[in-house]
Order: sequence, then C-alpha cells, then structure tokens
Amino acid sequence: MTIRPAETRHFPALHDIEHAAAELYRSVGIPAIAELGPYGDDDLAGFVGEDLAWVFTDDADRPVAFLLAEIVDDCLYIAEVNVHPGSARQGLGRRLIDHAAAAGEYPALILTTFRDVPWNAPYYRRLGFVALADDEATPGLRAIREHQARIGLDRWPRVSMRRDSTTA
Repeated sequence: MTIRPAETRHFPALHDIEHAAAELYRSVGIPAIAELGPYGDDDLAGFVGEDLAWVFTDDADRPVAFLLAEIVDDCLYIAEVNVHPGSARQGLGRRLIDHAAAAGEYPALILTTFRDVPWNAPYYRRLGFVALADDEATPGLRAIREHQARIGLDRWPRVSMRRDSTTA
C-alpha cells in the first residue's frame, strides 16, 4: 500500500470511498451525511491543484482511502479523511494524517468533527488532537463551523480540534 498525491483519475474512486464511508453515519443516527453526497469534481480538483489531497492505494494501485486538506489560519485544516469500510481498522486514516502533517511546515493540524461518533472525535483524541473551546477556535475555524451550521450539520454535537505539530 502506498500514500501519494491524488490525481484527477482517482476522482471516481474517491466518490465511491466517500459514499461508502458516509453510509456508516446512518448507523449512528446521522443520515444527513450520507445524503450530502460526495465532493464534486471541481472541489476535488481544487484540493489536488493545491497539492493538498492524498490517496492511499492498494497493491493493485486502487485508492482505498483519501485525505483532503486546506490551509486555514496558517494551519493544515483536515477537510476530509475517508477510508473505504472494506479497508478500515488498518491505520490508514492515521497514516494519511501523519503524512499530510509531514508535507509542510504547519504549527498545527486542525479539524471539525462530530463529538460523539466513535470514528470522529474519540478517534482523533487517540491521535493526539484536543478539543477546542469555542473561544479557542481561530477565525477560519469559526467560519468553517458557521458554514457547517448553515448546511445543517450542527443538529448533532460538533467540536473543533487541534494537534500541535510537535504532537505525534
């Protein structure tokens, strides 16, 4: 298995991975995630164009996981990490996060996630992320949370999290 930059040819596989991973949210009472649908190709192209998209490929060179990021307030904001359920529980998400963190000089990794979903905030805590109080969120994180509220994701408890670059 290999981590490498995502390419436009990977987009159909990324859609499939995102759809399969999103379906798991139905089991925890958050069907809206499955209903949002995957990122569009234009959005994916933006991440790829900024060199902030990585895929984990299997031995047949097929993507089985991916990470999308952007720079927010000088930090690396993890916009999306998805592992196909058929490849879950192998540490692929953690390895993608560590790879992205090593790809640049960022003071921290930041993200927003569901507080109570086992593969969200509890998982990120195990990877060294800490929850931020509302007044600790950067302006960019606040703007992201406001956008997420506008599309209805605040119907379930959410949290902003941070992992300093010195934390591994």
